[in-house]
Amino acid sequence: MPLSEPRFDTVIVRFGGEIGIKADWTRKLYERRLITNIKAVLKKHTISYAEFVRKFGRLYIKTAQAEETAEKLGRVFGVSSLSPALETTSNLNDILNLSIRLAGSRFKKGKSFAVRCHRVGKHPYTSQDVCRQVGHNILTQLPQLNLRVDLTHPEQTLHVEVREDRAYVFTDTIKGAGGLPLGTQPKIVCLLRDDTSSAVACWMTMKRGCPAILVHFENGMLTNRLGVERIKDTAQRLMEWSTGFPRTLYVMQLGRNFQRLSQKHSPELSSLLCKRSMLYVAQGIAKMKNAEGIVTGDSLGKQASQTLHAFRIQDEAAKDYPIYRPLLGLDAPDIEEIAQKIGFEEATFHGVKSKVDVKEAQIPTIKLEIIKQVEKEMNIERIVEDALKSLKILKVQVQPNQRTLSYS
Repeated sequence: MPLSEPRFDTVIVRFGGEIGIKADWTRKLYERRLITNIKAVLKKHTISYAEFVRKFGRLYIKTAQAEETAEKLGRVFGVSSLSPALETTSNLNDILNLSIRLAGSRFKKGKSFAVRCHRVGKHPYTSQDVCRQVGHNILTQLPQLNLRVDLTHPEQTLHVEVREDRAYVFTDTIKGAGGLPLGTQPKIVCLLRDDTSSAVACWMTMKRGCPAILVHFENGMLTNRLGVERIKDTAQRLMEWSTGFPRTLYVMQLGRNFQRLSQKHSPELSSLLCKRSMLYVAQGIAKMKNAEGIVTGDSLGKQASQTLHAFRIQDEAAKDYPIYRPLLGLDAPDIEEIAQKIGFEEATFHGVKSKVDVKEAQIPTIKLEIIKQVEKEMNIERIVEDALKSLKILKVQVQPNQRTLSYS
């Protein structure tokens, strides 16, 4: 009969590798920020814990909800991986006894296995001693499982982590989000459209530690009613990765102005003018919110208008702030692969195409002087002013098992 499964009492949180190579003061700052973010997630999901124990490159969370904790913390940037574990002393007999209990309840019959040990500190045994004795005891004390040793390609693995006077035994490792803790870098404005690209671009920026200021333009040329609803859902999904930070979506109007504009100018010119106007407005939001740049979901050549020349013309509109394009070197399959991993599937956005995307052809080499003259005629300052006046702020409330939106 299998042994009764012991209840995990600890979560091992491994910090992202980049954190460990920072200078001492910076590393401590990043770790404090990461712990603050972790506590925010635990509070959101009403997970209680008894203690946080911080060691170099590790955080040990003492909680009776270890498996749930490990699952929820997988979406915290700066976390490399997590493992629900059993804690004991560093006494070898205690390690052996606990290892047998865990292997007896978790190992599958007839499968191969290996034992891995990571040890920090001084002990009367080596890591190889631990692996050898634990493996031997599993084979001799659990003969009913008919296990075999395979140190190269084991089907299941028991891990022992010994650190000073404590030891932790576990079998599973959950991959974390990686990156840098959110809030360790300045805020940045992210332009959200109804597509996977803008969502992925925003997520990649957040992964590098930048809190996102989400901005969306309700525009007769660029969205429809269904698209706006999906933008709300996109914002909710992104904010599930930023627990503890403001849950705000900024929505503005450009529709009336550009409906008239599209009738007066070619689709190619209208596309450039529209995107420049968005950047004019985004620059205003960046100034208001003390952000350090603007992020878009553009990638080179994905659409006919996404050329380096078009990007240069667009970026000049927000010359006070840098424009970041995290997806510049990625093609469509690369973007979709990332989208699926983080919960944004293509089906979420399928069927909603912007009118500009449908109509636009290859953007010709339009001179900046011509663009500026047209903007002067259309009174771009007034358009930007009107867009900022149309600002709506949506407060996104994401409950542990429910998502809702409300205007404020």
